[in-house]
Amino acid sequence: MENGHNRIMVDGRTVTTVPSGEVPTPTLQYRAFRAEQRLVGGRAVAPTVVRAVPAPPPLAAGSRALIYKQDPATDEIGVRKTYLPGHVLTGPRDARIRSEGLPPVSANALGDFVEMPADTDAFDAVHTFAVVRQTLTMFQRNLGGRELPWQWNTGGNTDPIAVRAHAGVGQNAFYSRNDRALSFLFFAKPGAPPDSPKIFTCRSLDIVSHETGHAVLDGLKPGWLSLSASPQTGALHESFGDLTAIFVALSQLDQAEAVIAQTRGNLHDKNFLAEMAEQFGLALGRPTGLRNADNDLTLSQVSTEVHALSQVFTGAVYDILADIFSAERNPDLRDDAAELHDVGQYLVGVVLRAIMAAPASNATFAHVAQQMRRIVVADGKQQYDAYITAQFTRREVELPSATDDDIEGVPDQISALAETEQDRRLCCGTMQRPQEGEDEQRLEDYLRRLAVEFGGRESAPIPEPTASTEFRATPPPALAEARS
Repeated sequence: MENGHNRIMVDGRTVTTVPSGEVPTPTLQYRAFRAEQRLVGGRAVAPTVVRAVPAPPPLAAGSRALIYKQDPATDEIGVRKTYLPGHVLTGPRDARIRSEGLPPVSANALGDFVEMPADTDAFDAVHTFAVVRQTLTMFQRNLGGRELPWQWNTGGNTDPIAVRAHAGVGQNAFYSRNDRALSFLFFAKPGAPPDSPKIFTCRSLDIVSHETGHAVLDGLKPGWLSLSASPQTGALHESFGDLTAIFVALSQLDQAEAVIAQTRGNLHDKNFLAEMAEQFGLALGRPTGLRNADNDLTLSQVSTEVHALSQVFTGAVYDILADIFSAERNPDLRDDAAELHDVGQYLVGVVLRAIMAAPASNATFAHVAQQMRRIVVADGKQQYDAYITAQFTRREVELPSATDDDIEGVPDQISALAETEQDRRLCCGTMQRPQEGEDEQRLEDYLRRLAVEFGGRESAPIPEPTASTEFRATPPPALAEARS
């Protein structure tokens, strides 16, 4: 033995052995390599690198629900299952939206709100909530997930909006800033027997998303809802509601596919996307719903009535949608429904960003259209600028030649429009309701005028009350409020 090593004779040769404790052993990686090599017949292969597989993220919360994906009168798409990501609680309700006025609906054992559309309160509550949630989610996704405030969410206020699916009897639906609510009415078809089924405005995706659009826009531009704003400002509010309905429909791939199948990819064919609130319109004897977005109306063809005026802006944006889709589609390379979905989501983002960049008061079609032009150019989509310019120009909306923020090229048009009073007689309920502070402000203005008028009058003795004279110890409630 020498230095702990043994020397032995093997076949006439002296061999030095190493103690067993000093014999190197193969690594785990080498053993795996040798095992794999034996499996492939001895061919040399690269050793397998064993990597840890990361654990998948936990499943996100969410609920399924059944909704009318368009309108009860639209058989093209009917009732479909939809998915609502996020935590939805009994009501249904979440942090931003709360159902009111109907018995609360609870999720089933799977956490879903699947109620059958059998003329039930539960289905109407779930459907209405779901469409409001989808609408708000669509806008927030287009802003990178940014939370959009309701108008009253200031100074740390986080109150949700109330959704009242059965708010009462009437041929209307409305958003109310005063009530912090979306209210949907129901009515009997004119001339129908008393026991005939009612028309519930809450069952129309068009109507629910339209009114939610008003609420979203009021959170972004509170001054636009004022009756003292220019007619085109009011028309932008009404148009934004209609465009919201179109874009919410296109945010659902099954609806985009149904549009393509119905029109063969020609958005100017008659289709449910362009028609607003079909069931409501049919009940009133109209062949194409309450409104048709696929129109060719110009400013000279409509009055300053806000509902009519809004169709000019809506028609321009719908045609821009059709133009962009026609330019981008290539069925050999990409499904038309997927293309229409993506074009719709891009264009709603353009409209939303343009509105956010427009003036806080007395905004006109030219203001928003010019911002749309600036945005598409900044996005590297210069070819879209031509579509925007062409569609607004043919509707007699004057735009400057440049695409920057300066729209001083049309000052006469804008100042003239701002001085015209709004006519809201044919608008949805949102545009016909007094907004918070407006009636009180008008009463204050009236009282100030009275104070000036009465300022020079001498006081007269107040007669003693008699049996035939009604005596009020306090002024009427409205007057008392105004003076407090």
